[in-house]
Amino acid sequence: MTPEEKLNYLPARPGVYYFKDSAGKVIYVGKAVSLKNRVRSYFQNGARATPKVRSLLARAADFEYIVTDNEMEALILEANLIKEHRPRYNVFLKDDKSYPYLKVTLAEEFPRVSVTRRLVPDGSRYFGPYTEVGAVRETLDLLRRLFPFRTCKKKIEAPAAGGQNAASRPCLNYHIRRCLAPCCGLVDQQTYRTLIQEVCLFLEGRQEDLLKQLQTRMRRAAEELRFEKAAALRDQIAAIKKVIAEQKIISVGRGDQDVIAVAQGDELACAAVFYVRGGKLTGRETFYLPNPEGMDAAEVLTAFLKQYYHQAEFVPEEILVSGLVAGEKEVIASWLAQKRGGRVGLRVPARGEKKKMVAMAWENARLSLKEAELARAGKPAGEKVLAGLAETLGLPKAPERMECFDVSNIQGAENVASLAVMEKGRLCPDQYRRFKIRAVEGPNDYACLQEAIRRRFLRAQEEQKLIDQGRLSTREGKFFRLPDLVMVDGGKGQLSAAREVLNELGYAHLPVCSLAKKEESIFLEGTDEPLRLPGDSPVLHLLQNLRDEAHRFAVAYHRKLRTKRNLGSLLDEIDGIGPGRRRALLKAFPSLAAIRQASVEELAKVKGMNRSAAEAVYKYFRNWELGIKN
Repeated sequence: MTPEEKLNYLPARPGVYYFKDSAGKVIYVGKAVSLKNRVRSYFQNGARATPKVRSLLARAADFEYIVTDNEMEALILEANLIKEHRPRYNVFLKDDKSYPYLKVTLAEEFPRVSVTRRLVPDGSRYFGPYTEVGAVRETLDLLRRLFPFRTCKKKIEAPAAGGQNAASRPCLNYHIRRCLAPCCGLVDQQTYRTLIQEVCLFLEGRQEDLLKQLQTRMRRAAEELRFEKAAALRDQIAAIKKVIAEQKIISVGRGDQDVIAVAQGDELACAAVFYVRGGKLTGRETFYLPNPEGMDAAEVLTAFLKQYYHQAEFVPEEILVSGLVAGEKEVIASWLAQKRGGRVGLRVPARGEKKKMVAMAWENARLSLKEAELARAGKPAGEKVLAGLAETLGLPKAPERMECFDVSNIQGAENVASLAVMEKGRLCPDQYRRFKIRAVEGPNDYACLQEAIRRRFLRAQEEQKLIDQGRLSTREGKFFRLPDLVMVDGGKGQLSAAREVLNELGYAHLPVCSLAKKEESIFLEGTDEPLRLPGDSPVLHLLQNLRDEAHRFAVAYHRKLRTKRNLGSLLDEIDGIGPGRRRALLKAFPSLAAIRQASVEELAKVKGMNRSAAEAVYKYFRNWELGIKN
């Protein structure tokens, strides 16, 4: 039968359906409350209007289905089939084995904690998935400092009555208090299991509960006059408090939440997952997914939710998301509640602090996506974005080289400008340039911008003359190459200022645009109204990345000059430090912190300094740290 003929025999029951191409490969998997209604909808004229369905049906040669007892079973089966077949038209995560997890081997009598990429049903607890193995190993190192669990792979059985095994000696980890030495029978199984429970509490993000347990144990040890044990617990509590003090409190409640948002690009989407445990942001992961044509953000996020929690070990009591497909919320929430063993609130907040948390997750997803897209910009996808940029701005061709200028100052002090460069969609940090503004005094951004542009293009003219005369090679030249697009950070005023200088120097043919912050509006020549692109536009992301790099580079240079000026002012207050010695110190040490931390001997070695002057500097900063007036 043809697919159209098979439609007449579809049952009106829950299940999973999947389309196959002419080679028999599964290209799309979906679930349905009613297979009959859902699959029929693909062949209706209204459905064919969407790019995704048109493309899918053009490739599909047949479809099959599997009936289930209810929609929740269909949801689980759908996730399994997507994971197995990785269909072209589905959103899917990488295979589980590609993501690192932290594994706690609870099936062992004396469990270990390790990093793994395989999920094996062996009674162990898995924490993750994480997207960076480096972050996982850092977490494992932190756990080893906080909790003295064993790291060896010895098979250890519970010790028989009688205590230490005389045939073995504890290793160095025991002597430096990094292990309780269960291999030598120096700790009983119940005490060691309590330690592992504390590790699990920490990994779940329930540090406050962990602290309460440790404080109770510390007080009990003190009451029993086991002061050495109480002191060890005190140090452990202090270390844990130091860790959680650095975590940002973002919720007035004390519950556990996951906050998830998706940002879409041209061919890629990014899901950001924020982990809030006990009212504190304890971590963040980002996952990249293919972005099938015609799918909106709600569809991508709904598909991501199913796959992410299908393999996640922990499900919190509340999940905040940026959007969901209509009709999917109830079944996903029921499935998550079953997986958690308790009620799960799945919400799309419309206002208040929770809405702000979702917005923060989306902004992080957007920025991560922008970085990923620009990293791929040299590939065909980058060429597509550059072609889209040319079409959007009305350029004669895709810009191979783009340059962006920005200005930084504080009320006209330490005026600086920067130049960031992008070639073929890739940032070129080695070609960035910075300008210390010489001819402008006071806060005049337009004049500062013009000076930077004038100096850059005058230098281009000078280099081109030398190249024409054979006195400079193209390999040695740094400014002679002209951009296909000049961009400035700002609005219409900055755009006009840039155009004035370019016309003056004979570069009227070079196109110019400006990108304003906040509104993210693009100003073009010859138009009164700015151009506003969608927030998920790859063209906008490309321009934002170049603009943000110019801004970052300008601010970093301004901060460096300001710090140097402030440091110079401080040194002027020290007796025996004149202009010569001040310049020598500023040249010898890169920052204020470096001078503050220097010893008398290191200061005395600086050219022009002696022992007396070095002691004066050393004493000045010691008193300064203590708040004593010099």
